[in-house]
Amino acid sequence: MKPSLLLYIHGFNSSPLSHKANVMKEYCAQHRPDIKVVVPQLPCFPQQASKLLLDLVNQYKDDYQIGLVGSSLGGYMSTWLNAQFGFKAVLVNPAVKPYELLLDYLGEQENPYTHERYILEAHHVDELRALDVPQLLNPIDFWLLQQTEDEVLDYRQAVAKFALAKQTVEQGGDHSFVDFERYPKQIVEFLSL
Repeated sequence: MKPSLLLYIHGFNSSPLSHKANVMKEYCAQHRPDIKVVVPQLPCFPQQASKLLLDLVNQYKDDYQIGLVGSSLGGYMSTWLNAQFGFKAVLVNPAVKPYELLLDYLGEQENPYTHERYILEAHHVDELRALDVPQLLNPIDFWLLQQTEDEVLDYRQAVAKFALAKQTVEQGGDHSFVDFERYPKQIVEFLSL
């Protein structure tokens, strides 16, 4: 049996230093040191980010059983990776139509974690749209972790898109997913790692 790898995919203007990424890393270090945890710093632009993720997957897929955890835009990217490789994925307050949302963010951006400054342009939104997965092949591959008071994304989009998947929808909370610390053990179990 292959060893396990958890690939955590952070969201827009985030980084491997994000709280949820650290929760997963710390849980695995303490309770499941057999799981290799990979948390890449994604490039700011969708085409570059998708290439980096593909390169990582191709580096590891033959030797590891891979499971995905994707937060926000990382949830969108996880859905795209699932469509290509069939990896199970836990999506935390995922972006469902980020190509609509990011139209409001065109122009100069700064990642608050890395302080990288860059210009988000319309063609980057097109790159994002190109990664869309209109129809889930296997909804049972997904577990949606969603909080209804997400101030960034309309939670109902994710609830509808992943209607046939496992869902945990909590009233309240916010986009960061409050009290995420409750879930690492169940996440690892769901991903069969």
